[in-house]
Amino acid sequence: MTDRSYPEPTPADAAVTTELPPVEVVKVRSRRVACDGVGGALGHPRVWLEMGEADFVQCAYCDRRFVLMAHDEQPEDELTTPGVYEGPGGH
Repeated sequence: MTDRSYPEPTPADAAVTTELPPVEVVKVRSRRVACDGVGGALGHPRVWLEMGEADFVQCAYCDRRFVLMAHDEQPEDELTTPGVYEGPGGH
């Protein structure tokens, strides 16, 4: 067996790695939400996400961003944000 020499990987150009906007923004009224990718068989395992002191949290699997709603905003429709809550009012 021969020892092959491979070049060291180099960091990507900063112009290529600019911060991209989230794939989807979901407004929620709880600091603890669940995400399963909402793709059925194409989704991902359900994970619980905690905002802590921040006003948003982003899913590491699908990059959906859950943003805490302001007090004066209308509640979201369960059809557009299915199953993101724990306890009563969610799945």
